[in-house]
Order: sequence, then C-alpha cells, then structure tokens
Amino acid sequence: MLVTSMLALTACGSDGSKKDHSAALPATGGPTVTASADPAQPTVSASPSAGPSASKAPSGKPSPKPSASTVKGPEGTFVIRPPGTGHGAAGSQSRTGSTTVALTFDDGPDPVNTPKILDLLRDNGVKATFCLVGFRARDNPDLVRRIAAEGHTLCNHSWQHLTDLAKKEPSYIDWDLKRTNEVIRAAAGPDVPIRYFRAPGGNFTPGLIAKAKDMGMASIYWDVDPADWNHSKDANDEAHIKRVIAEVKRQVRQGSIILSHDNKQPDTIVAYQTLIPFLKQYFTLEAL
Repeated sequence: MLVTSMLALTACGSDGSKKDHSAALPATGGPTVTASADPAQPTVSASPSAGPSASKAPSGKPSPKPSASTVKGPEGTFVIRPPGTGHGAAGSQSRTGSTTVALTFDDGPDPVNTPKILDLLRDNGVKATFCLVGFRARDNPDLVRRIAAEGHTLCNHSWQHLTDLAKKEPSYIDWDLKRTNEVIRAAAGPDVPIRYFRAPGGNFTPGLIAKAKDMGMASIYWDVDPADWNHSKDANDEAHIKRVIAEVKRQVRQGSIILSHDNKQPDTIVAYQTLIPFLKQYFTLEAL
C-alpha cells in the first residue's frame, strides 16, 4: 500500500505562501524485548494494552488495543505509536492503512531539488509518492520519467495548484485533472498508473473526491505535517531544518502519511538526510 517511509507535509503554493489546511484530523510497565545482542541495535520495551477494546476476538474475548513501544536507540528514547484512526478533509485518506509509513513530496517536479531527493531515496533504498503539479510535469518530463522508472508512486496534484480548485466549474475541474494526468503519462508512458490525487492545500470536498474517484484516483491527505514550506517561524536555515526534523519525529506513528515538499525547498532535502535513516530504523517505509 503506502511506502512506510512516505512522509506527509502541508501543501503550499508555488510562491511558498501558507495555505488553509483544515485537517480532519498510556499504559505503563510491561516486558522489555531486546531486538538484538548487538549494542548498536535498539532495545524495545513493549507497553501493555491500556485495556480491552470493544471489538471481539474469534474466541469471543475482547481484543486488546494496539500498544505503543518505547525504543532506546543511539539518539535516545523514542516511542513508536501504533496506527491510529481518522481521515483527512472530506474523508480523504490520511494514513496508509497498515503499519508502514509513506513519504510524500508535493508541488514538483523541481529541476534542482527533485533530482536531489531522488538520489537520496535511491541511495537509501526507499520508495516515495510524488504529487506532481501539471505544468511542472509538462516542463520537466525527464524528471517525471525518472520518478516512474525508479519505482516511485505518481500522484496528481492538479494543473497549477489552485487552492480553490473545488470551487471551480465542474468542466474546469475535469479539464484540470485530466490534463495533469495526460502530461504525466506523456512523459512516463501511456500505461503508467496514477492512483492518487491530492488537492492543493489539502482543500478537499466530497465533490472533488468523487471527481478524482471517477478518474480512478484515491484522494490522499496526511497525518504528519512539519510545515517544511513555512520558513517564517525560523530564524535561519539551520533552525528550519532542525524544526522540520523534530516535527516529523514528534508526529510520526505507524501508518503515517508524511507531507513534505521538494519544489523550492532545499532545506527539506537536507532534513531528510537525517530523517530517512531515522525512519528506516523504526518503521517500514513504502510508497503508497
């Protein structure tokens, strides 16, 4: 389903401006399980269930709730939370549906930054999902071709990232989504699957989701948003990179879709140089 390492970020416009994202978005004690005799490997302490859930096991007994586990690794203690429930705006998909984590990169392809994130993903053996803006896909067909050839998942992110896309006339929405798919397939091949759609800014409506479904695309949101597009809250690049890393580590759980951006976001690439090894250590990263 989703690549466990796929990350989700809040969508931003091509000008880097902030968008309106209406996200729809402990037990103690227990045995300690040592994953490896190698001291470099983390030690996992599994927390017991906080209590039975309402669902029943085949035996008729209540099934335990998924529990979190505390991992002690080289970077300190990290709590791995089990998959949660919930959806994004208008019922869009905000989690992978399994324990895997998916990294998603929006608003490209960017001729400078997309090759760098592709190199980083390749070197780490990770697949991700790329949500492509139509006119940028048209202008950078070689990058679209490379994304598909290297096994990443393709996602339609609209023709020009209009955050009020859902308010447009139905005829325009039809043209926008179809034209974006056309240029992606013109570059990557006529049979390349485009299974996902992400509304600009995450501004989904039931009608927009239905329109994407009619074209064979599921609508994806996110549940991890480090706001890598928003530099206004950081003093400098170093502070921005540290914040993005910290936010992903704080928000991520099993089943997360992580939102990030490759378009015009060089600091995001730097942040993932740290984040990808970290995420691989504790999660399974898979493309949607």
